[in-house]
Parts: sequence; structure tokens; C-alpha cells
Amino acid sequence: MTAAPESAPTIVLVGHGMVGQRFLEALAERGLTTTHRVVVLCEEPRPAYDRVALTSYFTGRTPDELSVTDMEFIKAHAIELHVGDPAETVDRAARTVTASSGRVFGYDTLVLATGSYPFVPPVPNKDATGCFVYRTIEDLLAIEAYARSRATVGAVVGGGLLGLEAAGALKGLGLTAHIVEFAPRLMPAQVDAGGGAALLRTIEEMGLSVHTGVGTQEIVTDDAGAVVGMKLSDGSELATDMVVFSAGVRPRDRLARDCGLSVGARGGIAVDEQCRTVDDPRVFAIGECALAADGRVYGLVAPGYEQAATAAAAIARDESAFTGADLSTKLKLLGVDVASFGDAHGTTEGCLDVVYSDARSGLYKKLVVGRDGTLLGGILVGDADAYGTLKAFTGSVPPVSPESLVLPAGASGGARLGPSALPDDAVVCSCHNVTKGTIRDAVSEHSCTTVPEVKKCTKAGTGCGSCVKVLGQLVTAELTASGVEVDKGLCGCFAQTREELYEIVLALRVTTYRELLDRYGRKGARGGDGCEVCKPAVASVIASLAPTIGASGYVLDGEQAALQDSNDHFLANLQKNGSYSVVPRIPGGEITPEGLIVIGEIARDFGLYTKITGGQRIDMFGARVEQLPLIWTRLVDAGFESGHAYGKALRTVKSCVGQTWCRYGVQDSVRMAIELELRYRGLRSPHKLKSAVSGCARECAEARSKDFGVIATAGGWNLYVGGNGGATPRHADLLAQDLTDTGLVRLIDRFLMFYIRTADRLERTSTWLERIPGGLDHVRDVVVEDSLGICEELESLMAAHVAHYADEWASTVADPDKLARFVSFVNAPDTPDPVVGFVPERDQMKPDLPLLSIGPRPAEDVLEGSAQR
Repeated sequence: MTAAPESAPTIVLVGHGMVGQRFLEALAERGLTTTHRVVVLCEEPRPAYDRVALTSYFTGRTPDELSVTDMEFIKAHAIELHVGDPAETVDRAARTVTASSGRVFGYDTLVLATGSYPFVPPVPNKDATGCFVYRTIEDLLAIEAYARSRATVGAVVGGGLLGLEAAGALKGLGLTAHIVEFAPRLMPAQVDAGGGAALLRTIEEMGLSVHTGVGTQEIVTDDAGAVVGMKLSDGSELATDMVVFSAGVRPRDRLARDCGLSVGARGGIAVDEQCRTVDDPRVFAIGECALAADGRVYGLVAPGYEQAATAAAAIARDESAFTGADLSTKLKLLGVDVASFGDAHGTTEGCLDVVYSDARSGLYKKLVVGRDGTLLGGILVGDADAYGTLKAFTGSVPPVSPESLVLPAGASGGARLGPSALPDDAVVCSCHNVTKGTIRDAVSEHSCTTVPEVKKCTKAGTGCGSCVKVLGQLVTAELTASGVEVDKGLCGCFAQTREELYEIVLALRVTTYRELLDRYGRKGARGGDGCEVCKPAVASVIASLAPTIGASGYVLDGEQAALQDSNDHFLANLQKNGSYSVVPRIPGGEITPEGLIVIGEIARDFGLYTKITGGQRIDMFGARVEQLPLIWTRLVDAGFESGHAYGKALRTVKSCVGQTWCRYGVQDSVRMAIELELRYRGLRSPHKLKSAVSGCARECAEARSKDFGVIATAGGWNLYVGGNGGATPRHADLLAQDLTDTGLVRLIDRFLMFYIRTADRLERTSTWLERIPGGLDHVRDVVVEDSLGICEELESLMAAHVAHYADEWASTVADPDKLARFVSFVNAPDTPDPVVGFVPERDQMKPDLPLLSIGPRPAEDVLEGSAQR
């Protein structure tokens, strides 16, 4: 990217939040970063981050992971970003901005994106030690530190979106949490009385105490000035160690006031439809600090994005206008779906309400319709799956009756509207104003065939993410309509998916690959040998179901041996020089001195290279195939077993030392890790499985980078799923929290068996979780709520695996027939492979790679692969 010339006009952006970053992107999209110098003054000590997902910090996302700023983008567009240096004054006459550092920046165009500040009620002692606001990452860091060191009870003032998230964060930190809301219901801006009642019941069942219809009169402090309680407007008192204010926000318009720009009676910098201030055409205001032309201050990110794009268009002298925005929103608060859209509170004259309420299930659905059947808006609590489609239909008459739309799936008379019923001008992504027609064009005109490709092409789904489900359905529908036939079969041998083959094997008790291919393979494949795709995939399915269907659990028995991947052929990892590595299981990373000595002696006696693995095990490299049984025998005799480092199975369950040794630990993480590793050892799955257990929120075991990770809390265990630390890192998502030991194991049993049942071949849990329809919400519904009624079967399948587990190494060394396969040459079983050689390095040995290409060296130049035993 070519930098703007020194004489180029200057755009100064004050504020670098999500809206500010979107403004920079809009400038770049219009080519303005090549014609203008762009200066950004950022108050916080870090660039723009995802404030919408702020609470995810408490479930393991780091501040860096919350960032929405690509520093390569900043560099490529020569943007001058000054972090931690806020603007202090604006001189409109001189057209300069002075920063807190004392630096003065001249401007030709000034854009104010200063956001908002938390409103703190003017109650006595509101600034006492133990009082916090909930707005920035720094606020969260302070709350976390205080909660861990000085608090056992916390109270949140405010029952809106951030208030509920703050209360959930306090609960996750191990505190008893209270919510104090002045309005008669929670989330008064988003839901009505019925929705508030459903939300209240669900949240109270989670163990949070809710106080509605009361205000905070005073913060009570001790002699040292620290919080010890609250006095409420009904005369009651609430004992608490800390108070978090989350009672709404106010526009940050001080800079505008000080330089003489007009502001609204209740705050907000007055702007026109191009987001220019009404007093100065060189100054713009966007986001939560702006009072839009329709007289409203918008507190959602989607309108802020629209304003950012409008301001960039105006600077580029393009016609664009911001005249108002959709205030629809879909949230997941403490695990509860809450959504509202359109005229949710029914203010339109003559409108009618269609309501479905199920207090027992915590469901509440209300649609607001006009007398002509036009859908005007709605509220969804407990089940918001239809939000994306219903929101897109707002302003039109749906093709089915509103009564059928509020009934739950499966109910008599209930109906589901698919995205295909939407008109092309329906807005699917409100954050970036992307219509259904634009998404269809991305598929038909720009050859996008996946959701990630459509996201990149249109920006749909890259904001709040609430439209991703509908986006996926539209992409599939458009591909089908375009005549693109996507063969979902596993391979050329099977027209079924892996999931369908799993169901066939389970239901019909198919125990061999040959039977499955001949009965259910494609016609041209029946009677053949299969392929390298389906053979190991079917072998894995049969192995995972072996105890239930009556198949052999030993993967090298009979036909199974010919189906395995390279590593499984010899129950060890094949290395680049033809040797193998041996990794014994060390559950939870715990090992005795005697165990260490045994491994050391084996490595010494067989001349093996040793390395500590990332999974808290010891890897021994350089074993010849004929030496594997000899090594296993010594390991098995010492109490070790296969670590399955070679298989698509559970690898390790890492752990920190937990509360036994660590002063921060709150649970015995080592014990739990050992229990989990011994329970799931040998479990064959579509891909390898990794796990970890951390004894506290400091997360030393890196549990959130695992397929299933466990983090201890004061109330039990939090379970995270779908993490990955490999080439495509992904933090695991919170599935359930504050579980007992029994509850934790039960949910992991269900999760793993559901993954094994439904995943594609070689699909990690991270990819599976993002691909499966409904994603995490669907998985939670299935394994936590038992929405499909299969949890008992999933638990039974896991129980069968646990009951029939047998160590593959022990089974091999105990059977002479099984040992016969472990030779380099079938016709010369006592002859080692001559091209497997080694050379010394750092007091150990490494593969002699030139030997592979030039043939055997003279014996004196090459280390023996091992002592012959």
C-alpha cells in the first residue's frame, strides 16, 4: 500500500473502539488511506477490541484474542495509531487536536468516536474500595483481582445486558452474586413483562439472586472505606464485599462541549444524516457519542458500523445517509437465548400480540403483528433459533400464520420458515447491512461455496455473529439451486457420510468392513477392495463401537489390521527414517521416580532418543520395528501401557499440580486428569483427542486449547469443548459450569460419544463444532438438555468402552501370533532394516538422513540403532 504524500489532507480519528476501527476499514475500502494522512488517538492502552464479547475474558479469552485490530492492516495503510494517548482538547479555529502527551495534531477532517462512559448512580460511597464499573478490559482485570483476593459476595447494580453478564462473571469467579435492578423486570429495554418473568425464573435457577423494583440508596463501607453492603430503596440491606455498577451508559461528549459543538439535552454530539456535526462540516461524530439526525443515541455496534461507513462516504464526497437503524439484537446471557427485533414492545397503533409461554421450560415467544398480518417485531426468550429468519421478515407478511411461528418445533400446528422464503432485499446481517440477494450473488457470481468464503466476500456474519446460522442455510440453498451437486458421500466407495455409516454399523451390528462395503457401498465399489479414505474411517467406527456391536476391540485382529493407518499397523509412530517412536501413557502427567528410572533404562539400553512432549509424556525415538515388542514388554512389566500416540484416539489429559501443591489451586486437578485419562484411554474417534485440567482460572494446563478442557472453580468444574492448539488455533467454548465430579464425567461421556457419532472423517472437535448445524448451542441442547433423547444411549456406549478396555501393547506381547507381524522383512524376520541408521548429536542420536538416499554407510560410520537384545 502506497502511503499518502506529505502534503495530503489529514483525518484525525479520536477514539479507537469497534466503531473507530470500522471507520478505518471504510476509509481503506474507499482508497482514502492513500490520499489522506490518517491519525488515530486511542485512550485505552490497547487497540480496538471486541467490547460485545468482553465477558468472554472470564471464560478464558485473552485480551489479545478479543482484539479486532489487525496490526498488519494498520501498517499496510500507514495509519498513525497512538495508543494510550487520548485527545484532551480540540481547537476548531486552528483545526488542531492536543493529546494528553502534549502532541498537537492538525486536521482537515476530525472524526469523534469517543464512545460512552458507564453511568454510576450518585449514591453515597459510590467510589469506595470495592466499587467497580464494567466497561473495559482494565475494568475486568481489576474486578478479577479484587474478587480473588478480597470478596466472597458481589452485587451488580443494573439488570440489563452488561449487568447480567457481570453477574455471571462474578459467579464464575466463585462469588455469591446478586443483581439489583430498579425497573420491575430484567432487561427492560429488550423484553416485556412476560419475557422478563421467563428470564428471571431461568436466572434464579442458576443460583443468582435477583432484586427487581428496587434502587441502590447507599454503599455501606467499613472503617477502612471498603464495601461491606448496600442499602436498597425498599429499606432492606444487602451484605456484599464488592459492587459492580452496570446501570447504563452516557455519551462521551466532553470534547465536543468544550470546543462549542452542539450536544443533546441528554447528551450526544448533534450530527446530520451524513454524521457531520451540525455546527462544523469538518467535524464528524459516530457511534455511541453521536446524537443521530433522528434524535437517538445508538448504543449497539451495528448502527455504529453504519455511521462509520456513512462518515467515510461523506469524506469521499459520496452520497450516503444515516437516518436510523435497526435495534434488533440477539444475545446469550448466562446461557439463555434472548432476542428482540422490530417493534418488540408493540407501540404501533392497532397492533396485536401473538404469545407462547411455557414457564416450566423457561420459554417465552411474542410476535407483534399488524391487523393486515404484517410482522412488526417480537421477543424471544429461551429459544431464539428463529431470530434470523423472523427479523428478516419484519415489515412483511410471512407466508404462514404468526400463531404457527411461536409454537415450539414438533408441536401440533407449529411451522418453521426457512431462509429460502425470504425476499432478496431482506437484510440478513444487520451489522454490515448485507441482504439475502448479496449472499446469493456471492455464491452464484463470485463462486463462494462455503460460509467462510461468503463471510470474506460480503462481511456478513463477521459482526455480532447472530446471522451465521441463516447464512449457512442460504449458502446451501443457493448451491443447490445453482445445480451444484455436492456429493456428501465419504468417498468413491460409499455414498453415505461417515455419520450415516456410523448409524448403520450401530443399528445393524455390522462388524466388518467387507460386510459394510458389500451391502451399503456404491454399486461399482461392492466386491472391491475399498480405498485409503474409507478403510481407516470404517475401521475407526468399528473400533469405537466394538464392545456394543460384538466386534474385536483389538485393532490388528483379522480384517481390521489391513484397514489401519500407517501408525496403527505397528501401534507406534512411524518416523522419517523408518524407525518408530514409543510413548507410554503417563496419566495426568504424574509419574513416580521409579517410573522415570524404568523409562530411562529402556531408552539407554535400546539407544533411543528421548524428548519431553507437550502433553506431559516422554517420547522415545529410534526403535526398529522388531524392537517394539521388546520395549513394550519391559514397559508393561513396569506398569506402563500404550499412550496411543499413534492412533486417532485420546492422547493425553494434561494437568497442573492443582490445590495439592499450588497456592492458587481450588480443586485437585491432577486427580481429575488421571481419572479422565484412565476413563477415555483407547477411545477411537474421527481424529485425535486431547484434554487438560487446570486447577484454577490461571489456566496453567492450557485446557482451553484442547478438544475438551476442564477448569476448576470454587463451585466445581467448568467444561470447555472444541479447542485446538494446532495449525488453526481455536479457544474452546464453555459448555457447562460449576459441575460436580459426577456431572462433569457424565457430560464428557455424552460429548465425546456425540462427537464420535456425528463428526466427519479426520474432523477435529474444533472444526466439527463450527460445522455442525446449530454449533455449540445445538451440542449443548443435545448433551446437556438431552433434546434428542439420546443421552442414555451415549452414556451406555461410553460405559461399554470403559468396561471392555484392554491395553493394545499388553495384548500384543502376550500373543505369539500377534508378535509375528513385528518384523522388517517377512522372509527374513531376524534381519533389521539396513537403511535405519543414526548419527550422534548433543549426547543422543538422530536419524542419519543421508543414509536414506545413498544407501548403507560403512558400519564404523553409523551408530547402531540399538543394542541387540
